[in-house]
Amino acid sequence: MMKEGDWVNEADPVIPPGHSSAGSLERLLRSREFVVTAELDPPDSAQAKDVYRRARIFDGYVDAINATDGSGANCHMSSLAVCALLTRVGYSPVMQISCRDKNRLAIQGDILGGAAMGVTNMLCLSGDGIQLGDHPQAKQVFDLDCMSLLQTGRRMRDDHMFQSGRKLTSAPKVFLGAAANPSALPFDLHAQQLVKKIAAGAQFIQTQYCYDLARLRQYMRCIEDLGLLDSVFILIGVGPLRSARAAEWMRSKLPGVHIPDAIIQRMNGAADPLTEGRRICVDLIQEIREIKGIAGVHVMAYRQEEAVAEIIQRSGVLAGRQPWHPSLKPVG
Repeated sequence: MMKEGDWVNEADPVIPPGHSSAGSLERLLRSREFVVTAELDPPDSAQAKDVYRRARIFDGYVDAINATDGSGANCHMSSLAVCALLTRVGYSPVMQISCRDKNRLAIQGDILGGAAMGVTNMLCLSGDGIQLGDHPQAKQVFDLDCMSLLQTGRRMRDDHMFQSGRKLTSAPKVFLGAAANPSALPFDLHAQQLVKKIAAGAQFIQTQYCYDLARLRQYMRCIEDLGLLDSVFILIGVGPLRSARAAEWMRSKLPGVHIPDAIIQRMNGAADPLTEGRRICVDLIQEIREIKGIAGVHVMAYRQEEAVAEIIQRSGVLAGRQPWHPSLKPVG
């Protein structure tokens, strides 16, 4: 007869001193490595192999992979499920949690479930408005917002209890993150919002796309003036542009995204806009690397995921370091 422990590895992962999790992303950030994360667009599929195909594009070039949670208010495979599949084969995922679709009971259950499956990084988001997506008739929840979600996750981890006060038998050991927008005006208001997110529990930040480095430098000076550079790890959002038209659309439709005229002119004048967009992304990463207080980049290459390896390699920001990746058998 099978005994308890014969089929379950009961050994808890070792958490280094001063860390909240046993995850590699937190370990790299605390060791002051310049990290690279990327966004995996979940498939419209019930096949695990479709997740693995998308993840393998990033092998050896990114330190963690974000599994989006209904981004743009469009329906895809759930972030929790994608993370479960990624941890199964050894990847380091960031589980995104959106407050739009679930109440506090479901969210706390997902935090526990994700942690039980080895997810060590969780990004707390309010979520895009339902009117932006392909199910505008759906009902929004927003029982929590980003701040209260961060507070809930921190309480579960540090105080070993649900939001209700009921005790947990085992706490989720997770590294908590939030989003920010370094290009939106006014800078001081958005810097103050970051203060509140850090106070609520944010330990790392992944930002919206940032193409205006002058604005980014001004934002980072505000962060420094507030004494926050040593309080949070900031990863700046970057991504390759497809065309001048796409850049114009992003500038007009994505809240807080500012793309300078010079970049749009550069795209307009390019013989091969796709290649030029990737070249611009490389240039941005190299400059971002030199800005004080920035801990890494978060690459969002929507429908250009195959370009991430080339962009990171050409940027040289890994400085010879190769992020770990699993040795997977070919899938599908």
